[in-house]
Amino acid sequence: MAATNKKPVCIITIGMAGSGKSTFVHRINAHLRSQSQSPPTPPYILNLDPAVANLPFEANIDIRDTVDYHEVMKQYNLGPNGGILTALNLFTTKFDQVLDLVEKRAEDVDYVIIDTPGQIEIFTWSASGAIITDAVASALPTVVAYIVDTPRTVAPATFMSNMLYACSILYKTKLPFIVVFNKTDAQPHAFALEWMRDFETFQEALATHQSTTDDEGAPTYMNSLMNSMSLVLDEFYKHLKSVGVSSVTGDGVADFFEAVEASREEYEKEYLPELARVRAQREATLQKQKEDSTTRLLADLAVDRASDPKFAAQDRWNADEEEEEDDGGELNIVDRSEDPWPGQYIDLTEARRKEDPDTAWPRPA
Repeated sequence: MAATNKKPVCIITIGMAGSGKSTFVHRINAHLRSQSQSPPTPPYILNLDPAVANLPFEANIDIRDTVDYHEVMKQYNLGPNGGILTALNLFTTKFDQVLDLVEKRAEDVDYVIIDTPGQIEIFTWSASGAIITDAVASALPTVVAYIVDTPRTVAPATFMSNMLYACSILYKTKLPFIVVFNKTDAQPHAFALEWMRDFETFQEALATHQSTTDDEGAPTYMNSLMNSMSLVLDEFYKHLKSVGVSSVTGDGVADFFEAVEASREEYEKEYLPELARVRAQREATLQKQKEDSTTRLLADLAVDRASDPKFAAQDRWNADEEEEEDDGGELNIVDRSEDPWPGQYIDLTEARRKEDPDTAWPRPA
């Protein structure tokens, strides 16, 4: 990778609670570690869920090492969702340090994977989620993987709800987007692909589903609404990448990474030029505002000096009186792939005695 100077792709996993995001991250992590290349290139993983009790994978950067979710709830008198949102907000204030750590490893990894909180709205519709997404996307090629619980999507109403949410996230992030139908070992996703390709097939499924007609046999309001929305989303489906994956068996993971590589090209051709345009427009707007503020300030100073000439003698900047700004405290983001951190579990069976001569090894009695 270093020879081609190719940046790693960042995969942001988003999905409803229980859709299998963490299990999916575990599966693609295992897949990358089992590749035939020598040595295999493990991904760099970030966990952004402060309330998760156990993870099936080892995260390089874990929000739980920085923010104590239970202490946040206690100090701010918050409930579970408020505690997760506040913990994520606090972590975001240090996200520049996270990016520094990720960029240091950029030449050694092919993929950066971000596992988001189980409550989808906490990441997708919060300011901290937008900041993290924009910051990562401006530094690395970024893909959004929207995880769908396939067994729970067999009902047309649930399927439509998932697709509407996917559509809203796509247009909010404006990033390459992959719909991942998870748990295909329990429920094949062929029906979903058929509904996405042919809206008439979806309408037929909707007509035969329960609760789509009232007592007199006429279509209900929800039935009519979903029929209309299926026509609206037809254009959305045409430009959407979708794959089926089983996080248990690993089936479909190779197809997912093919879609990721195709999304990298989409990022470079479409997102980067748009990012450069928006950034240039923002800088031009800020520069104009700065010039307007400077002009008004100079005009006000001229008026003050004209009315009171003694004011000019006092209008001097003294560098000795300038106080240093607080940089926000010491670095508290932990990168588990570097040196051991306090409280880290160390497997003594994997340790080597000769590497650390200062270690006092116990001897048998």
